[in-house]
Amino acid sequence: MGQVSETKPIRDHAIGDLARPRHEPHSCETCDVRSLGICVALDPVEQARLRTIATSRHFSAGETIFSAEEPVSVIGTVVKGAVKSYKLLPDGRQQVVGFLFPGDFVGSAIFNVNRCFAEALSPVELCVFPYAPLQKLMADIPALEHQMLKIAHGDLDLAQEWMLLLGRKTAQERVATFLCLLFDKARSRGYCGAPLDLPMNRSEIADYLGLTIETVSRQFSKLKSSGIIAVSGSHAIEVRKPEMLAQMAASSD
Repeated sequence: MGQVSETKPIRDHAIGDLARPRHEPHSCETCDVRSLGICVALDPVEQARLRTIATSRHFSAGETIFSAEEPVSVIGTVVKGAVKSYKLLPDGRQQVVGFLFPGDFVGSAIFNVNRCFAEALSPVELCVFPYAPLQKLMADIPALEHQMLKIAHGDLDLAQEWMLLLGRKTAQERVATFLCLLFDKARSRGYCGAPLDLPMNRSEIADYLGLTIETVSRQFSKLKSSGIIAVSGSHAIEVRKPEMLAQMAASSD
């Protein structure tokens, strides 16, 4: 039976992060995710128009970026850090529904009310676009509207995969699939095989996979003892046998 957290974990603030300006112009020229964000589909003139409405916002680890059932105020691209997306059940328990990393889009440019909560798992920088001006640009720039629809379709595909994961896969398959997804995403962003720091804790992984913390820890221990992964501390993980991990994600023994 899956476990859903009753309280949100308390995280330490990164030193110096609270001193950063909360809003500042976003520099596209030095953006680390320029080739991954929505601007990649635009020509230079269109990118310049998008840049006029973009600002950088910084959030400390553990800070709520936006809340469910509130008017959309934050939409944009994750530039640095990691974000947790979650919903609250009527009794206050928390269900994690996704993790977002640099290059991923946060919030919805389609709905004007947030469907879930978003929380910074680590110090986060977002390239933020105001809702109304972004809507106007989408109407004026077909390539931007197409890119936003592409993102929406991608989110739908992920939701379908998540339903399959929760409904049909074993605990071993869920944990293996989760790690495969994370490392595939890391590889697409230049990951070169060094240990990858996972910003989420075991409780948050359990919430996302519909498992208990004990089950997640047990599956990580099995992967470690079999030499498929190596674990350093509580967060750093290296996949040493990616082919075996992929096979395990597809079917369990």
